[in-house]
Amino acid sequence: MSRCIRLLLAAAFATLVSLAHAQDYPARTVTLVVPYPPGGGVDAMARVVADRLSTALGQQVVVDNRGGGSGLVGTRAVVKAAPDGYTLLLGHTGSISINPSLYANAGFDPRKDFSAIGLIASMPVVLIAHPSFPARSIADVIALAKKEPGKLNIGTSAVGTGGYMSAESFKAVAGLDVTIIPYKGTAGVMNDLLGGHVPVAFGVIPPALGNLAAGKLRAIAVASPTRTALLPDTPTFAESGMPGFEAVLHYGVLAPAGTPKPIVDRLNAELRKLAANDEVKKRIASEGGDPLTSSPEEYAADIDREETQWSKVVKASGAKAE
Repeated sequence: MSRCIRLLLAAAFATLVSLAHAQDYPARTVTLVVPYPPGGGVDAMARVVADRLSTALGQQVVVDNRGGGSGLVGTRAVVKAAPDGYTLLLGHTGSISINPSLYANAGFDPRKDFSAIGLIASMPVVLIAHPSFPARSIADVIALAKKEPGKLNIGTSAVGTGGYMSAESFKAVAGLDVTIIPYKGTAGVMNDLLGGHVPVAFGVIPPALGNLAAGKLRAIAVASPTRTALLPDTPTFAESGMPGFEAVLHYGVLAPAGTPKPIVDRLNAELRKLAANDEVKKRIASEGGDPLTSSPEEYAADIDREETQWSKVVKASGAKAE
């Protein structure tokens, strides 16, 4: 038997095995890794996905929060997992598209080490203040920071998250001398913001929504192209005198590279159904997000665009992490 025929037979056999596995998939619990602690925007999106996928797949999808290393610990764990569809990652702009440029050795290549499954939502970053903070607008914040260089502290979630890089971008674009204070997780920065230990913070809407509604926190501006329905009275950065300043985070589901295409396609089909469900749309909206759908190929292209975009922000700001 010639080498060419042997290779063709091996490829055909591998395809048959892959199809057989896909037909039986899933036969047990699926783990959805969130590379951040509970309580943040990534965790909120994961809960929406896990609840619905559990029903759709007929097997439990459990959320596994593996925080640490600004998203690196959980992300690396998924890269090393078996490509069988039983370990998935809740992909996020920070962990997938920012960390590779921010860290000298992130430990993964977002373009090569994952099988993109599909997008599920986008969510804007918001500049949020304690009620005692005297600045009421972006112009006020900039004026205050320039009046007292080095004195303004800005809280964010962990280094490498969208909130952190948004703060770095704001600092660079506005030419400010401010101190950015990253916390291990969203809960930490929200607690200190509520306590007045930091006067202002960049973050996503979900962890702050209840306190914003209660008047315990105040939104200054939203970094999206248009105003968000959850905060209709909050202007965008563009409306506030910073045209082009946008920070909209994308959320999606990924698997380790090499995951069989039939499994990827099955999961993508379920994600599309999930995003089209009215109840899910309302739930995502209540968490401050906008539903998104994509093919696996479109999500891979989105990751490529985002990594290119945010790598420029990292370089311009000079931000680095060990």
